Amino acid sequence: MTYELFTLLLNALICLGLPWIYNYAYAKQPGVGGKRLMGNRDMLPERTGIAARGLRAHQNQLENLVPFAIIVFSAHAIDISNTVTIICATLFLIARIAHAGFYIAGITRLPGVNGVRSIAYFISLFSMLVYAAQLFWH
Repeated sequence: MTYELFTLLLNALICLGLPWIYNYAYAKQPGVGGKRLMGNRDMLPERTGIAARGLRAHQNQLENLVPFAIIVFSAHAIDISNTVTIICATLFLIARIAHAGFYIAGITRLPGVNGVRSIAYFISLFSMLVYAAQLFWH
């Protein structure tokens, strides 16, 4: 398995793990509970806090995982793996972990830096674009 495929696998595992976080938080919300979550989920209250942010983080991870997977699989199919693709895959993974962590924790600002979640998103997007460019420059 190439390093890039390994980072794709880790991103998929993040995607699989996020529902455990936000559904646990949702089950703790008043009026929800684990038993109601095991049913058809009709008439449940709106998600709030970590449950809502976690769901949005998961949706964003899914939206970014699909193009990243296509890029990684395309590169793998034509046997492209180099320093640039490895750096891009690493940046994508780190940025996606940061994005999900900031989103779930509700962190929008670090000392001296506003919009940290958006910065993490744009780093992941830029890394995908640079990675994809390798497919055309090979």
